Amino acid sequence: MTMPFYVPPEQAMKDRAEYAQKNIARGRPVVATTYADGILIVAENPSRSLHKISEIYDRIAFAGVGKYNEYDQLRVAGVRHADTKGFAFSREDVDARSLANLYSQYVGTVFTHEMKPLEVEILVAELSADNRPDQLYHITYEGTITDEEHYLVLGGDAETITDRIGQSFEEGWDFGHALRAAVEALAGADRTIAASDLEVAVLSRQNGRRTFRRIQDVELAEVLGPPPASPPPAAPEAPAPAEQGEPPDPDA
Repeated sequence: MTMPFYVPPEQAMKDRAEYAQKNIARGRPVVATTYADGILIVAENPSRSLHKISEIYDRIAFAGVGKYNEYDQLRVAGVRHADTKGFAFSREDVDARSLANLYSQYVGTVFTHEMKPLEVEILVAELSADNRPDQLYHITYEGTITDEEHYLVLGGDAETITDRIGQSFEEGWDFGHALRAAVEALAGADRTIAASDLEVAVLSRQNGRRTFRRIQDVELAEVLGPPPASPPPAAPEAPAPAEQGEPPDPDA
């Protein structure tokens, strides 16, 4: 009888974590921040149909980075859970905390028991009512769940982008200021992200019962302003005039 290959549990967990971290870091990041009227979520995503940011329920949004088909399955499961709970009880009973806990349990179970972990990090955001603070929940690839107070970054280079948005953050800033700061945090100092390469959505208190709204290209470009103009090409230098008394060059 052949003995099964043994791997220490610590090494198995380490290998799974490194595998998930490496693949998640390849994905384009997502920034979420609170602002005066709600929650702003910004992602670098040139695709017009494969969304990183989506609506879950009336006051709840979802965002994911990593492997698209895996976090999109989580999004669909979240929508079904929220619809079922809202129908069985009431719409007010659907909240981001319980949904984030379910995500955390499922992702953690896969990480612990399956051969391959989910290559995802997800955000569950809730626009709170009755002057309560808004909720931002971060669920990582191994099922760890954390709640953030003002801003949150998912995906590759998260620490650097978090430092950038933290330096710019202002309590109660307006939508335009928050959007420009989030885009600058994503881009850094060495590049510029065009409006066509961004996916932007908000949970806004100004939108009625269904607070989720996507910011489309025209509105997004107006807020961000025109792209910086490229400098005009330099004019060719005119040849220096020949000195007086010098014979003309026959090869000129």
